[in-house]
Amino acid sequence: MSGKKHPKEQQREEALRSLDRVQAESETIVGSTFVRMADRAKGHLSAADKDEDDQIEVWGTRIGRTAGLIFAIGLVIYLAVTYL
Repeated sequence: MSGKKHPKEQQREEALRSLDRVQAESETIVGSTFVRMADRAKGHLSAADKDEDDQIEVWGTRIGRTAGLIFAIGLVIYLAVTYL
């Protein structure tokens, strides 16, 4: 047999390659966005923007931001239970 493939088979293979490429690119975009957001949240809660030499300020910021997060989650739960 010759090495040529049927045109429909070539078209099918090209479409499958295109779908694989699109899937790989979309996972990269979504994955990198999620990772970037998680790193930003981790840095925010760990007070990475504060001066490391002033431990009182760092720990106060960490405690305040964590308390704020817990309060926000509690508020969402309270509002969901009350109004839904």
